[in-house]
Amino acid sequence: MLELALKGSKKYYSWIAALFVVIGIGFGFYLWQLKFGLGITGMSRDVSWGFYIAQFTFLVGVAAGGVMVVLPYYLHDYKAFGKITILGEFLAIASIIMCLLFIIVDLGQPMRVFNVPLYPTLNSLLFWDMIVLNVYLLLNLIIGWNVLEAERNGIHYQAWLKPLIYLSIPWAVSIHTVTAFLYCGLPGRGFWLTAILAPRFLASAFAAGPSLLILLCLFIRKVTNFDPGREQIQSLAKIVAYALCLNVFFLLCEVFVAFYSNIPEHTDHLKYLFVGLHGKGLLVPWMWTSMGLMLLAIILLVNPSTRKNESILAVACISVFAGTWIDKGLGMISGGFVPSPLHHVHEYAPSIPEIIITIGVYAIGSLALTILFKIAVSVKEEIRG
Repeated sequence: MLELALKGSKKYYSWIAALFVVIGIGFGFYLWQLKFGLGITGMSRDVSWGFYIAQFTFLVGVAAGGVMVVLPYYLHDYKAFGKITILGEFLAIASIIMCLLFIIVDLGQPMRVFNVPLYPTLNSLLFWDMIVLNVYLLLNLIIGWNVLEAERNGIHYQAWLKPLIYLSIPWAVSIHTVTAFLYCGLPGRGFWLTAILAPRFLASAFAAGPSLLILLCLFIRKVTNFDPGREQIQSLAKIVAYALCLNVFFLLCEVFVAFYSNIPEHTDHLKYLFVGLHGKGLLVPWMWTSMGLMLLAIILLVNPSTRKNESILAVACISVFAGTWIDKGLGMISGGFVPSPLHHVHEYAPSIPEIIITIGVYAIGSLALTILFKIAVSVKEEIRG
């Protein structure tokens, strides 16, 4: 089926060429980082995880969100999702590729990644995070490719795929659970030291991932002859609405516990994020923007009349994606490091090279997603024809 990715219009090839240009620029800045070191980033001794790990954290959620179409279709036999399940699986593949790349660029020296498999430490969550991410990538590659090929040939997928499909459902939950445990397993960081972090991560994942999938479905309908279906899009929108409500509820629970207990190790992080601390508040406008976007999205998605209007739905999904990206990316990582355990405020902001390298990684993910979606949509169009 790979040959389907080589057939396309001038716009398709122009988009591919543009992605290669962005990848080339990003790779050039990465070579500079490789030579000079992580000193070209905005990270420091006080903030050792920055923009790269923020993207990693967010994209693990996007990948895990794919289970919201896999579970209803394969486990509950919701036939309507049969048209878009492959899109969710391919979105998960592209997201995991970007997650792994962000880990590599954050390491400084990429060869250090081999220390994990060569010297496995079973009580290290980093080791288990490597396992769950790579296995999830492999599961989606095997399942997605074989199911799509079977669909193209007009046959049922092979019986041996069924156990892998069932395994992929809890595995999707595990990738974001283990990622959350990476943070809440650090007792010196009060902002992350909470048992509700994993459920909060999953709620945001089940909002951000399907919201991006909705936007991609609307785009595919516009530029191709394949229609993912109105029922499918509306079902996803309901999932996004409930997941986003849970995400905001969990955040408010955190706020209540922190300020009712009035423990400085918990309250200072929230103060820094939302009102500033010791005269510094770099992220304050970002966090209030995030809250505003998520509140707007809840209003638009919970109300059936606005949710069923696909133009408004697109605005709501963009608001969900942007709001959760700010909250879970910028806010979650910077908020955990600032202030420090000694209550010193050393603010972090990504440098220009850091941002360009990040854009380059997103371009690689977009290239992978474009190729995978081109294959999937071409197969769907063949079957329809």
